[in-house]
Amino acid sequence: MARWEGNTRERLERAALELFRAQGYDGTTVAQIAKHAGLTERSFYRWFTDKREVLFAGDELQACLEAGIAEVPAGTGALATLMSAFTAVPEVLRPRELLIELRAVIAANPPLRERSLIKEAMLSEVTAAALRGRGHDEQTARLATALGMAILASATRRWVLGEEADFATLLAGSATDLLAVAAELPVASPGGASGKGS
Repeated sequence: MARWEGNTRERLERAALELFRAQGYDGTTVAQIAKHAGLTERSFYRWFTDKREVLFAGDELQACLEAGIAEVPAGTGALATLMSAFTAVPEVLRPRELLIELRAVIAANPPLRERSLIKEAMLSEVTAAALRGRGHDEQTARLATALGMAILASATRRWVLGEEADFATLLAGSATDLLAVAAELPVASPGGASGKGS
């Protein structure tokens, strides 16, 4: 499986995460991060605007999804389009151990959790827009995006936790899990009543 690669940027990310873990996010400065990475503050600011962006910078995933969606043959269903595009996601994932540390830091800091949710919402908006650009209506684009992002998040979580399977298999397994949960819902009849009978 492909891995996110880096040099200066990855050194800064690793240094920041080590310091965040050792002395807390609030107790870490940009100067400390740069020094810990063996770099200058000027080098830090070439890559990041502030220490928060060490955790969130980069649009590799967005670019990956937009490119993947564009490559899917016309006429493909909205959710099927996303599932196809998602298979390329491992090409832009950071190394597993880096993602584990990054998620732990975010989980421990409420403002960072909020920033993470904002970035996820922005990615969903971009994805839904890409589906609309392929001719899918607003409702279909938004529902497919919501379902697709839930599947992608589940598959990525399983990958981060070390499940030994290729990413396409993890995606398929997560989609199956989602369908199993959705199958618990009662099916509404055309008149609006539950299809389970009165």
